Amino acid sequence: MTEAVKPLSRLGLGAIGGRDPDITGISVDSRTVRPGHLFAALPGSALHGGEFIQYALRMDAAAVLTDAAGAALAADVLRGWPGALIVAEDPRQALAGAAALFYERQPEKVVAVTGTSGKTSVATFTRQIWQTLGHQAISLGTMGVEGDYEARLAHTTPEPVTLHRILAAAAQAGVTHAAMEASSHGLDQRRLDGVRVMAAAFTNFSQDHLDYHAGFDEYFAAKALLFTHILSAGDAAIINVDGERGRQMADIAREAELLVTTIGTDAACDFRILAQRYDATGQELRFAHAGQSHLIRLNLIGGFQAENVLAAAGLAMAAGDQAGPVIAALPSLQTVRGRMQLVAQRANGAAVFVDYAHKPGAVIAALQSLRPHVMGRIIVVLGAGGDRDRGKRPLMGQAARENADLVYVTDDNPRTEDPAAIRAEVMAGAGPEAIEVGDRAEAILRAVDSLEPGDALLIAGKGHETGQIIGGDVFPFDDAEQASVAVAALDGKI
Repeated sequence: MTEAVKPLSRLGLGAIGGRDPDITGISVDSRTVRPGHLFAALPGSALHGGEFIQYALRMDAAAVLTDAAGAALAADVLRGWPGALIVAEDPRQALAGAAALFYERQPEKVVAVTGTSGKTSVATFTRQIWQTLGHQAISLGTMGVEGDYEARLAHTTPEPVTLHRILAAAAQAGVTHAAMEASSHGLDQRRLDGVRVMAAAFTNFSQDHLDYHAGFDEYFAAKALLFTHILSAGDAAIINVDGERGRQMADIAREAELLVTTIGTDAACDFRILAQRYDATGQELRFAHAGQSHLIRLNLIGGFQAENVLAAAGLAMAAGDQAGPVIAALPSLQTVRGRMQLVAQRANGAAVFVDYAHKPGAVIAALQSLRPHVMGRIIVVLGAGGDRDRGKRPLMGQAARENADLVYVTDDNPRTEDPAAIRAEVMAGAGPEAIEVGDRAEAILRAVDSLEPGDALLIAGKGHETGQIIGGDVFPFDDAEQASVAVAALDGKI
């Protein structure tokens, strides 16, 4: 996609002294600056982007957007510079607005979903519903950009320049519908500002990202920004009210004058879950909506998927599709890669699943939701990532101990931490009966070897990921592939 040149004033920015150069592009990394670019020097957790203004000027940036602190850091190089300097109180918000105006185009229908778990599933299911109904659609998030336009993403919710560039490129390619994940980081850092979101969903809330947010209240407040800051009065909010803080989020949405649709088991819910019946490969779901009862089969493992499916249905309806065709599309939904994905099956019938659960609440939800599908034991392999919230590690071990029959504790992505120290913290919650195996491939092999008829194995934590981060290196590693190899080896297929 060719980027148009626009005057700075067309991007909603006013420079000191009134300078109004033509802008050829926008960069948040000084290494990507090209002549004529607007460089956004943003405050960061470790360094302020103002430190890199000098490099952006060497690359002939036409304008710099920063805050007062950034301008002060670069005062010497900015003195006498003929370019345009924009000093904003909230440079992240200013950047998002500028990126939206620079790239201009977006798909006609954009929806978003936030919550601790389930974002990827809801966004993906929404995209699948749209595609079944004949729309050109994409989903954006942890899995990258998937659907009728594809691209890789470095973050669940990309920074505004990348996000708006992708939305514009997708729209130019004919995409009319987009469902995106809204992470707490992305919302807090104003990455979604400027995206014309018409409906949003809230899935659930549990402990995560407390290495970034000061506490639960701050984490929840970041999630709530989707409804109080991104959506406008009259837009739609689809809220799961059964979980922790669901009703609080619904109240927040109503106070923001949004049109609230609720999901849950209560009789007053707009999507009311009436019953679920499980088998080895999926479930039957009976639910009520708009005064009618519906019975559908879902080829999805885990009771929580019913809530995700109904959230996706709510988003699709809020975006303009009728209830009948949307509900008719639900049985065709396919699980997201790495989300309660059946990846292998032993000759004795025991099944192996891979799931992205890497938080205490997600581990509990995954194991409890797997239980109705399993006649025998549930075995789990899990670890915890390094350089992340340490407080959740024993809680993850405890979640595994209380909800599985046999626990293997192994490495996840240790990053720069000592893997043994991380395992020890998980083992503190997993208890003395848990088996510690540092090498993840060996842990998976031993767990697969322990499967008896009727058992199921859940390999938790990495899901769709295809690498393991050790130190500063990423080594190839795919849980699904390792499980398949282990099954084939143990069952004499290789």
